[in-house]
Amino acid sequence: MHKMEFDLHYIVSFLPALMLGVALSAASGFRIFVPLLVASLAGRFGVFTLADNMAWLSDTPATIVLAAAVVLELAAYYIPVVDNLLDTIAGPSAVLAGTLLTSSFLQIDDPAIQWGLGLVAGGGVAGTIQAGTSLLRLGSTKFTAGLGNNILASFENGMSVFISLISLLIPVFIGGITLFFVIWIWRKLYSRKAKSGLSNS
Repeated sequence: MHKMEFDLHYIVSFLPALMLGVALSAASGFRIFVPLLVASLAGRFGVFTLADNMAWLSDTPATIVLAAAVVLELAAYYIPVVDNLLDTIAGPSAVLAGTLLTSSFLQIDDPAIQWGLGLVAGGGVAGTIQAGTSLLRLGSTKFTAGLGNNILASFENGMSVFISLISLLIPVFIGGITLFFVIWIWRKLYSRKAKSGLSNS
């Protein structure tokens, strides 16, 4: 019984971090460096705690390099031909970024579990979304002769930024849901106790 309670507490304790990592991984399916920069800033300003072996992500050099990479990446997708070339390397890069992002927030002592969970959850989500965006770009290039690619690039840039920022609210969302269920359970218990008191009287 104690083992079950411990496992449940252990799972619940890192669930917000897992969901944060997965959400940021989804954003990396659109743009690789935007969610990495958000993760770096979140760790740097104490919004979230990074795993001990990923603390370097919030260091000043990493933040500066990621900021420069974001500017270059966002701009590059507006250059004809370059956008399609970037898509050829974006697939594996997105999987790596998703794995890194999810693993960065998991406070798990076992590196095999930390990185394995990061790969399956974060890498899988990032790779799937990136594959979808690549197909959209190929379709846009084929049917609009590339004229629609800039519109698609703006959409992808916006989605990456939006998802990255909104993902920071996920733990708050989880807290709200948890609070809702706690109140609901207490109300149920209080109602049952009140009915039991009335029947005894």
